Amino acid sequence: MTSSPVASPSVNGAESRLIEFIAAHRDDQVRMLAELVKVASDNPPGDCQPHADRAAELYEALGFEVERHKVPQDLVQKVGMISASNLIVRHRFGPGPTIALNAHGDVVAPGEGWSVDPYGAIIKDGWMYGRGVATSKSDFVSYAYALLALMSLGEKLNGTVEIHLTYDEEVGGDIGPLYLLEQGLTKPDYVICAGLSYGVVTAHNGCLHLDVEVRGRSAHAARPETGVDALEAATHILNRLYSLRAGFASQKSSVNGITIPSMVVGLISGGINTNVVPDKITMRVDRRMIPEENGPEVARDLVAFIEKSAREMPGIDCNVRQLMLANPLKPIKGGEALASALQRHASALIGEDVPAHGVPLYTDARHYCNAGIPTVLYGAGPRTMLEANAHRADEKLKLDDLALATKVVALALHDLLTEK
Repeated sequence: MTSSPVASPSVNGAESRLIEFIAAHRDDQVRMLAELVKVASDNPPGDCQPHADRAAELYEALGFEVERHKVPQDLVQKVGMISASNLIVRHRFGPGPTIALNAHGDVVAPGEGWSVDPYGAIIKDGWMYGRGVATSKSDFVSYAYALLALMSLGEKLNGTVEIHLTYDEEVGGDIGPLYLLEQGLTKPDYVICAGLSYGVVTAHNGCLHLDVEVRGRSAHAARPETGVDALEAATHILNRLYSLRAGFASQKSSVNGITIPSMVVGLISGGINTNVVPDKITMRVDRRMIPEENGPEVARDLVAFIEKSAREMPGIDCNVRQLMLANPLKPIKGGEALASALQRHASALIGEDVPAHGVPLYTDARHYCNAGIPTVLYGAGPRTMLEANAHRADEKLKLDDLALATKVVALALHDLLTEK
């Protein structure tokens, strides 16, 4: 797509009323977002029930009926969290497709380096600062007011809008979107997940995490030949992995915004003491997959590659354990309608072309995609995660972008729910 400005189409009566409703409630949106930022929901440790309770209260104050689906404690603990609930809001306008809007309320811990209170919701120069303000507590607000705007029209539209508020994106989404789908609590036809305002994400990378344990036999450093050096074997495996990674350069993705697969060994530990031959080394491997790759196949082949490399070192035992497999998000037939509606209205309101593209990270939107549901990412935020300081100190959101995303989502939903 080109980056030339896009002329605004004529705005019909319904569209004008949607825009006016959202503009009139701008201050209400800002107040709601501040209340959500003020409640910590760091994950880890993942004690997210208080935030879910506050979000439910705020939605109910807007007149919504909120379904609270508390996740069983054994499942919560399995993903390393303390508490979590999923919230669902449903509004049926009439017979037709169900469009779900999903945002997550769990966030990474603030870390150091903040110039303001990370839970203070401080506003400076038109930006609100706070952990989770951009990803993705803002879309708790944008989706709520987009639905309120639609309801204010009083029209009989063709379908249902659901809002899914979940709390485990930072640990993979298994007790959030995946849980809602597996428990039969929702069966949407289309999904929009939290994103940014200046692009529509239609694809993203997948991710495989492996734990690699390399075992040898300890020995005194004065007699190293009596042992089996696990570090030497781990180094051999590492060199094999890096050689494999060098070949990724030829696997160029066709998706705009995504380049090639990647692999990082991000954590290594082991050894006993300076004067002892290491008996055990553990490594953590992060393998990112482009949308053209198949997650289970990548996992199978990489595990086999590591095990084969280990067998080349006599006396070494190697155990490879899969910690996580997040499949890529891939475009599904039917998703074009979602993407084009969002692009059309965002382009008109911004005055420039808003592209559909991929991103080299992964999200829990993939769970909807894996279930065969056309899914895209769009929501409140600047042009890039870097501009938002996402996962860094001084995370921030331009409040104009909160209003912009709300208008775009409301207008796109109206298009989709009025199609014959």
